Amino acid sequence: MDQGTRLNKYLASCGEGSRRACDKLIQEGHVEINGQPCLNPAQRVGPDDHVKLDGRRVSPKETGVVMLNKPRGLVSSKDDEFGRETVFELLPGSLQHLNHVGRLDRDSEGLLLLTNDGNLSQTLLHPSKHIEKEYIVTANQPVADEHLRQFLSGLYTEDGKMVAKEVERLSPRRIRVVLITGHKRQIRVMFKTLGYTVQRLIRIRIGSFELTDIPPGKWRYLEPKEIELLLQNPTGRKARVKARRPGDRRDAPAKGARKTARKTARKTAKKTARKVTKRRPKQDPYESDERSTRGARRPPSSRSKKPGRGRKF
Repeated sequence: MDQGTRLNKYLASCGEGSRRACDKLIQEGHVEINGQPCLNPAQRVGPDDHVKLDGRRVSPKETGVVMLNKPRGLVSSKDDEFGRETVFELLPGSLQHLNHVGRLDRDSEGLLLLTNDGNLSQTLLHPSKHIEKEYIVTANQPVADEHLRQFLSGLYTEDGKMVAKEVERLSPRRIRVVLITGHKRQIRVMFKTLGYTVQRLIRIRIGSFELTDIPPGKWRYLEPKEIELLLQNPTGRKARVKARRPGDRRDAPAKGARKTARKTARKTAKKTARKVTKRRPKQDPYESDERSTRGARRPPSSRSKKPGRGRKF
């Protein structure tokens, strides 16, 4: 067949798993087309073909996209070999055919997409599409500016070179990170390489679509306009800090921080002055008079006269 849909994509649209999972099903001999076993994931399926998986006929489901505010402690998988709770336990039975787009590890939170639209999933995940994913990261200790610059220039890890597209400091320990690549646990690995531990990781944006005020553990369908936002990065937004070179004025404290520092310095100086005043010994009034007259010419009556000496006439 020259026309039609690739078999792995067809099975994914039927809700049988991701394309990679469907490749495995096909290659293991679970799939038939028109009564004939098929081991080729690239085989084309036409509208008049009958596809069976393990003896039951399957057909594409209506495509849909769901956003979930993933809470901490759940695995982004349909089945977990260790029996841990998964994000699909938050979804009704009618949505169990959806597949997660990318992953958020068990300890991560925030925006997670689920869909049976294979093309959308591939577009959002493939690095060549440059779709941004934005995260808020909280480290276990203040992050040095020089390390933020290393995130931008790239870090060599056991899994290869990892680079962030943008980084921005929100506080000493909270950093905004934007990625366009999707290495496994990329942010945690990058921070760990520089000696930090990620205490909290929240995804807040994909493309131009941002996580709304939907509470953790809740989900909703995306509207067509919102799906379009997923496929385009923000434009016309205020420029973000992308890099800071050594000696850059932006490395200095912010205006508010400098003002606070000056105020604190003045208070410290006043306290020190008060302490010095309290510790200074009480001055003898006669000592001050003596000092004031020291070096002045004394009157004749005050001069001492030695015995045997007198005035000569």
